[in-house]
Amino acid sequence: MTQVWFRPYVWMDYRLALLFTLIIPLILLVWTFVQKAEGMQHLLMIYWRVASLLAISMYLMIGGFGVSFISALMSQILIPISLWFWVDINDEIDYYPNSPLKLIFTSWRWATTVYCSLGAIALIPFLGCAFSGTALKTPYCSVWLEAPLLFKDYFHHNSKPAFLGFLGIVTLGIYIIYLSYFVAVKLGKYGRSASH
Repeated sequence: MTQVWFRPYVWMDYRLALLFTLIIPLILLVWTFVQKAEGMQHLLMIYWRVASLLAISMYLMIGGFGVSFISALMSQILIPISLWFWVDINDEIDYYPNSPLKLIFTSWRWATTVYCSLGAIALIPFLGCAFSGTALKTPYCSVWLEAPLLFKDYFHHNSKPAFLGFLGIVTLGIYIIYLSYFVAVKLGKYGRSASH
């Protein structure tokens, strides 16, 4: 494969995504349950629902679907919104006593917001990969598929990329239906308290 100059940055992006969107929030989720910090627990549960779009994007990339670039961009836009949108949860977290958990949780929220915002901006030039099968096969676009294919080799080595991509399409459809229902019905009816 022809080398592209930004390949190390793409791999760095995947490593940062692993840290900020999987490892740290998983540790925080366990910690908030141990500490019985309900506001933080609630926000993390919302976060996991939204962040599942990142996992869906990975499976779409394994299948070689260009729509994965759009879903990845949408996940990086929706994650910061999910972390700050809920005024009642923000107030509950603000009133939580100062502790290492609150400090690390707040630091993670800000770091993830910055990471996802910069990631969304960096992904915009690659949206053309979503609309052209020919472009998707070029090194410019296919460099984004390397990490998902490595993930496939580690965790799904007996599965075909087409099957995993099909699972990605099905779960994307379910995700879109759920998100549409939430925005059109629950959010419209209950506003910012719709998460309860």
